[in-house]
Amino acid sequence: MPSRRGIGLLLGILSHLALAADGVTLFTRHCAACHGLDGLGGVGVPLALPGLQATVDDDYLRLTIRYGRPGRVMPAFTQLTDHDVAAIIKQVRAFSKSPPALPAVKPPQGDAVRGAKIFAGHCAACHGTQGEGSHGTGVTFSRPRDLPILAPALNNPGFLAAASDSMLKKTLLHGREGTPMLSFIKQGLTEADVDNVVAFVRSFAQQPHVSLPPDLATEPPILMRTSRFDVAETAERVKEVMTRYNLRIIRAVPFNQGMVDTKDENPEQRIIDGCDFGFLNKALAVDPRVGLFLPCRITITRQHDKVVVMAINPKRLSTIFNNAELNELCEEMYKLYNDLLDEAVQ
Repeated sequence: MPSRRGIGLLLGILSHLALAADGVTLFTRHCAACHGLDGLGGVGVPLALPGLQATVDDDYLRLTIRYGRPGRVMPAFTQLTDHDVAAIIKQVRAFSKSPPALPAVKPPQGDAVRGAKIFAGHCAACHGTQGEGSHGTGVTFSRPRDLPILAPALNNPGFLAAASDSMLKKTLLHGREGTPMLSFIKQGLTEADVDNVVAFVRSFAQQPHVSLPPDLATEPPILMRTSRFDVAETAERVKEVMTRYNLRIIRAVPFNQGMVDTKDENPEQRIIDGCDFGFLNKALAVDPRVGLFLPCRITITRQHDKVVVMAINPKRLSTIFNNAELNELCEEMYKLYNDLLDEAVQ
């Protein structure tokens, strides 16, 4: 019969294995779509970078998961349990088997005013003059292919809550190998300069930051109009209006085309896809997830004795993406879709 110690050891091993398995499952479910199954990045930053693993501690990872990045792509995972978060962190750590060991740093005691001048000369080109980050931060589509990451937003409340002063100092002292972030010391700056920059970055917490859009849960998911024309004429009017609004017609087909035999296609249900490719490329550069509702799709269908014209509501979708840069574009699409529907049915 196994000893009590042996049973305890076995239970500990099984618990460890269960935690690891949970970490793989949880990371795959909640993180991999943005950060990659292997942690090498995508829409999100590459978590497997040894330089990142060496400079961030588990508290930073935990608070990042909890708070996210308000107004950016990273959501807050408030629904996860502490066990879930710990399992995800364990999985993140498993991506880098042996990150470089960096020495502890003295607590920074800098001057924010002096730090502002150093920041303007050495940081603003990448992180923005007010720490707002690169355009399309963390988005694969919009960054040069030889860069695994773009400069993050340092004035983001989620980042400031997660990043300790010592983490900021370590990052500035040692840089992040494999990214454009270079060591300040190798650039000829001093530890005092680093402390001053840390003080300046911390001062962002006192400044107003980009606000999230209001709760749009009351916005209908679908924009809908009733047409006074039959389906065929409504479809022609939609195509005409799309062309006037600089949308190239991609296709105009029965809704069930390809799902049934040609003889069974329903002429009373149609879809028309149109695209302004300049706008599409601009939106994709901000957040590639707009591909979920671009290009523009108009659905026309007969419902009983009415012809109904529909489009997805971009304003309702904008709340899902947690990306303040995308809000303005969603507002622009919202106006376009409404104007297009109004003109097509009048």
